[in-house]
Amino acid sequence: MKRERVVMISGGNRGIGKGIAQALYHNGWRLALGMRKPALPDWASAEDVDVDVHAYDASTGADEQTWVQATMMRFGRIDAVIANAGIMIAKNVVEAVDVDLDAMLEVNVKAPRRLAKAAWTALGQSGRGRVIIVSSLSGKRVKSANSGLYAISKFGSVALAHALRHHGWNVGIRVTALCPGFVATDMGTNLSLRDPAQMTSPADLGQVVITLLNLPNEASVAELTINCQIEESY
Repeated sequence: MKRERVVMISGGNRGIGKGIAQALYHNGWRLALGMRKPALPDWASAEDVDVDVHAYDASTGADEQTWVQATMMRFGRIDAVIANAGIMIAKNVVEAVDVDLDAMLEVNVKAPRRLAKAAWTALGQSGRGRVIIVSSLSGKRVKSANSGLYAISKFGSVALAHALRHHGWNVGIRVTALCPGFVATDMGTNLSLRDPAQMTSPADLGQVVITLLNLPNEASVAELTINCQIEESY
């Protein structure tokens, strides 16, 4: 398989990021995976020149530029950015303290903006760059009191996706806010009593991302909501 397109995926070593990374790899993408403790994923071989890992901590604000530079040095191009790294602090908005909200805004909103900014010039070179902000259905509604603080940050990440979409439109950069409900990850299973087999799987989200990245510029998807259960709107 001849691989050309390059994707950067934050939090690409586990959960949703791992599912997306595996799907894109099998779809012919070259991968630059950002993670706190760089380690080649268990599904890739040490001889695989199409998978690169780099130290990336979304909470510090110090790694985006160096990761982009390393990706350009390794692959020479960046076609897509998947801002997947995220955190959840389950507190209602009254019991929470400022440091809780600050931590989620840093990782869930500020870090994706910094990463997109650092890769922006490279994304615009092909005329069809893609950015996917992995948000949540909590970016569309407040499901419960204890998800309220998290929802504030995820509403922000959806707004970020729209802002980037407007800014990048004329240079062919298309941006989507991906908003899943419960996903069968460590985070998802800790938040719900639902059987993981009845949750959306990371692999399925990977297939959704393939579709989004392959769409032409004239079929832009601003938001995509995905759910494993029936709700009033989602």
